[in-house]
Amino acid sequence: MQEIRCFEKYPAIIVILSNLNSLFIYAVGASILYGYGFWAALLYLLYCLTCEVSVLRGSCVNCYYYGKTCAFGKGKLCPLIFKKGDPEQFAQKDISLIKLAPDLLISVLPIAGGIGLLIMDFDWLIVVLLIMLILFTSAGNAFIRGSLACKYCKQREIGCPAEKLFNKQQQQL
Repeated sequence: MQEIRCFEKYPAIIVILSNLNSLFIYAVGASILYGYGFWAALLYLLYCLTCEVSVLRGSCVNCYYYGKTCAFGKGKLCPLIFKKGDPEQFAQKDISLIKLAPDLLISVLPIAGGIGLLIMDFDWLIVVLLIMLILFTSAGNAFIRGSLACKYCKQREIGCPAEKLFNKQQQQL
């Protein structure tokens, strides 16, 4: 049996699992921040949506999977909102941990908010939500990206700035 090197079209189960992981992170984050009120949770969800649109506009338009089923389903979604960009720009894009900060805040904001809530009034539900958020952000994302998405990505082979960043960091460790 020949090993699959890259997917031209990702299987639906990978798209579903990757999106469920993200939606779960957003829902748990909003649930934690709801401790500060409805508006805090709503602002957080709007921030998550803004980050998703930013990825579509800044990366997906130039990706090999534009118009195709990528591991996250954004390749099919992107053409409904944005025109195709230049695929050569995807690989040339410079990425750093600083540029990833807005994405990192998706987890950091509810974690910080949850810690604040625990300081004000300890609640086991917040502890459980924080543990779930940390697990899905770390182990969940690592599994999705490491075992299901990036491993079979054609764009990674063509050139992916995130792959370059994270491989460089692993080599330094």
